Amino acid sequence: MTLFSMRSGGVESLNLCAYILVTIPIPCRRSALSSVKITDDSFEADVLKSGRPVLVDFWAEWCGPCKQIGPALEEISTEMGERVIVAKLNIDDNPMTPGRYGVRGIPTMMVFKDGKVASTKVGAMPKSKIVEWLNESV
Repeated sequence: MTLFSMRSGGVESLNLCAYILVTIPIPCRRSALSSVKITDDSFEADVLKSGRPVLVDFWAEWCGPCKQIGPALEEISTEMGERVIVAKLNIDDNPMTPGRYGVRGIPTMMVFKDGKVASTKVGAMPKSKIVEWLNESV
């Protein structure tokens, strides 16, 4: 854009550059490979009848070690999503399933294959150990 101004009897041109910031909204979608929340009601369909192995994380909001492994499980879900589904079941909201599978402490992680428990781990552990355990279990 060019503007002209009169100064001291002369004509002066001013070149102005205009910068326009354009914001384009991009819909945020949850990754198809992130962990899924499951319930007592959905457990059979989401876990027992799944076509892939499922790692079920039995957890609770008040559980420090559960919160500690949460980010690692999300990363594992993204990294290993083609091989295994990572599912999270809140034991406070869904007490039937943990009772059915003898969950006594949390976090408890169970790998289900073909509708049956293939392996169980209780307690927090580093991501590398969870991945190692999963590789042995699936």
